[in-house]
Amino acid sequence: MPTLLSQAPSRSLDQRLDALDRANRIRVQRAQLKRALKSGATTFDQVLVDPPDYVLTAKVYDMLLSVPRLGRVRAGRLLTQCRISQAKTIGGLSERQRGELVDLFNS
Repeated sequence: MPTLLSQAPSRSLDQRLDALDRANRIRVQRAQLKRALKSGATTFDQVLVDPPDYVLTAKVYDMLLSVPRLGRVRAGRLLTQCRISQAKTIGGLSERQRGELVDLFNS
């Protein structure tokens, strides 16, 4: 008896182009936000308190790497200290995790 593999539904060319356009806009907006974090024009706690839609699916760890004076080791330690996985997205943070990170950046 053959097994049925589930496949993603086929999409029209217009749907695929719309998805590609949306993904490209999100990438550009995230790159701008990372540059703003790096330059100090915005702070990481501001992003956490009121995250824009385009950053909700971004990994917290990747965004932390854009903060000045935070490298891979320090960013990893901060996440470990707050009991947050490196795979966690900004939109997936609980209120406790979000609050702990904001407190760390405000102290």
